[in-house]
Amino acid sequence: MRSSLEVYDMARGRARVLWQTDDLIEAPNWHPDGWLLVNRDGRLLRVPLDGGEVAMIDSGIAQACNNDHGFSPDGAWIYASSHVDKLSTLYRIPVAGGAAEQIVRDVPSYWHGVSPDGGEIAYCARRGGRYEVCVQQNGEVQLTGVQGDEGHNDGPDFSADGNWIWFNSDRSGQAQIWRMRRDGSDVQRMTVSADTVDWFPHPSPDGRHVLYLAYPGGTAYHPRDLNVALRIMPQDGGESAMVLELFGGQGSINVPCWAPDSRSFAFVRYAPGVD
Repeated sequence: MRSSLEVYDMARGRARVLWQTDDLIEAPNWHPDGWLLVNRDGRLLRVPLDGGEVAMIDSGIAQACNNDHGFSPDGAWIYASSHVDKLSTLYRIPVAGGAAEQIVRDVPSYWHGVSPDGGEIAYCARRGGRYEVCVQQNGEVQLTGVQGDEGHNDGPDFSADGNWIWFNSDRSGQAQIWRMRRDGSDVQRMTVSADTVDWFPHPSPDGRHVLYLAYPGGTAYHPRDLNVALRIMPQDGGESAMVLELFGGQGSINVPCWAPDSRSFAFVRYAPGVD
């Protein structure tokens, strides 16, 4: 599998290649100081935006990191999900590298977002046999599934003002984009499409847009190696528009990927390896 880490310029409407490798890399995050974080072979990598040397970040005991990771708003911490006995465990690591501190007791837990004030993290967690959206708020608070079976809920990310948590859920039959208040109330469906299966919504930092991954209709879960699309919609709701089509899926934009100024976002596209 060949991975191409790319940056899409919103004003120019095109992407540029930042780094290509024959290894599987996933899920870019954009640090406030201007570099990207990805995972490869269970480790975290720092990728300069200027084409400099890619470097591994010391992640302490977190040696099996998956594609659910990101930064605190001030850029001081990395939140990373790493497997322990095959169960995803949520840690906090200094951005320069160092000891990994477990911050969510129960497993499996998969990090997906942090509030703009840095006070809460949002994550997907298997609880009671189902995947639900939870936040860490002086202990875990489960926001979905509290009234019974509401399907598979995943990919939570905070709006720029911190008032909403966007997520995807298949409670309507197949995965679509939803949002709810920070306390889990006022749940609203934001995409209505029979043609696409929609995952991983990411509100832009300027409060204008929501970027998400659209699979072909009928796709189960969020696999890799499919022809997919990145789509964008107004953060207040409305019609979405195509940004680009690519070969990808799992690993392309699992976690927050916007630049702090909302002028660009990072993603990964894939291609079969060439002998």
